[in-house]
This record gives sequence, C-alpha cells and structure tokens, in this order.
Amino acid sequence: MQVSNTILMIRPVNFRKNEQTAVNNYFQEDIDLSSESVIKKAQIEFDDFVKKLESKGVNVVVVEDTKEPDTPDSIFPNNWISFHSNGTVGLYPMFAENRRNERREDILDILEEEGYVIESVMDYTSAEKDNLFLEGTGSLILDRVNKKAYCALSDRANEELIIEFCEDFDYFPVIFSAYQTVEEKRKLIYHTNVMMCLAEDFSVICLECIDDKKERKNVVKHLKDNGKEIIDISEEQVHHFAGNMLQVLGANGKRFLVMSSAAFNSLTTQQIETIEKYCEIIHSSLHTIETCGGGSARCMMAEVFLPKV
Repeated sequence: MQVSNTILMIRPVNFRKNEQTAVNNYFQEDIDLSSESVIKKAQIEFDDFVKKLESKGVNVVVVEDTKEPDTPDSIFPNNWISFHSNGTVGLYPMFAENRRNERREDILDILEEEGYVIESVMDYTSAEKDNLFLEGTGSLILDRVNKKAYCALSDRANEELIIEFCEDFDYFPVIFSAYQTVEEKRKLIYHTNVMMCLAEDFSVICLECIDDKKERKNVVKHLKDNGKEIIDISEEQVHHFAGNMLQVLGANGKRFLVMSSAAFNSLTTQQIETIEKYCEIIHSSLHTIETCGGGSARCMMAEVFLPKV
C-alpha cells in the first residue's frame, strides 16, 4: 500500500533551531522568543496536530522525547527511521551529529508492544564514518506500489547510498537535483520531501526546483507512467511548506492529505480542488515548528507499514 493508517510521532521536550542543521536547511529562521516559549509553543502545536489526526481515525503512536541526550530535531523522526510492509526497519545516516542521538532502540520495543512485527533491521548508519548521508523519507520519496524511489541529491542524500537502498529494497531510483533561490543564488534543497509529495493518485511537486530540463522531464515521465496527476506548485509555495505533505488513512479507509496551515493557505483554489478530487485535507498550524525547525507536517510523521500480529 502507498498510504498507512499508523503514524509514529515524537513529542518534543528540547525543541529549538538546530544550529547544526541550519548550515544547509535554508528554511530555518530565528524566532524572537525565549527557549522555554519555543518549546511550549512547539508542544502545543504538536498536541493540536495529533488531536486532528486522531479525530479523523488516524492511529498515532506518540513517543515522548527524553531531555538527555540533546535532540532539538527529534520531532522529525522520518529522517532516521522507516518501516516497511515486509517487517524491515531502515535506519539512516544523519548529516548533523546531534541528530544521530535521535535513534532509539526503545522505539522499536514500543512498536512491538503495540503488536507490530519487526523481522529485520537494515542499518545504513555506518556510512556516517565516511561522511555519507541518506536521511530516510526526508530524502527518499517512495512510490511503494510501483517500487520507485524519487530522490533529490544533496549533502543529506548521497547517490551511492540511494543506489544501495534501492538494491536492498528492490526500488528503481529516480535521481535528480532540486534547487531553491537563497540570496539570489541557486542552492540545493536539503530534503526531497519539502518540494515533493507522492500520494496514491497524484503528486504535489515543484517542477521549477528541478533546473535541469532532462531531469525534470524524466521525473514527469515516471509520475505520468504510473498514472499520477501532477499538481505543480511554485517555489514560493515550497517556502510555505506546500511540498511537505503526506497522504494517510483514517477511519474506514478514508484518505486524507495532511499539511500545515501555512501550506494550505499558500495553495490556489484550483490546487485545493484538484487535491479534494482524491481526498480530504487536514491542516494544522505549525508556525513555531516550521520557523525554528525548517520542517513541517510530513517531516513529523514516520509512516508505520509493519505487519501486525
């Protein structure tokens, strides 16, 4: 299946702007609040978001973060772990040293206690020793039905590791470079999932971020070959996290597209109508999390596709 009914989310306790990720995450900004206020606001946004998902019948497994070690980005678990329908868990090498502390074995224990079956762990984290990184489903946009992995190259998405992942999980790699304009210069976007979302029947994607015309054509061809309607967003909309969306399953198998309120408010009427042909939209205010963390709704959700006892 392309979409899951179960989402793993990590409730933050030490959230802040991570100085180690800001070097290539150009979405992060300073905010004029005390550190205590930032944490409190982030927790309120997190809790409200979880309530909205649960009210629609989405099964959310919430794990509280720990104060030690220091993990300012723990709210974004999809970068270090992925869960697959064959019972495999993927563990990924992280660019920022303080993000490597987010990996917690007890989270696997919690999922097993919930009745999920873990057969094996595919661990790529040793690549950190060689300064090679691949940050989970932040870097990899997985078409789980058609077995394709879309990935924009960056400091956090190494081509060798992408190929290795695709060989291990039997995916076909669709690799390209995606850019954003920063102080009038074109710079690589840090994660694919801020400029691309893949749902069952459509894809929300910023094609103007793919500067190379051949690469852009190739991405479009793969999406169209698999019957995806393309909803093209602008780079300005990407800045409001309109690419950072995730389709989930709610009660009675109903589909929802999840995004932040900033992302929703940036969409045109026509874009909203196209999405709503396929599924209902859930959006929630994530202003503090987006401003300090440089990530949004999709980054906060790690889909659980593991089989259940």
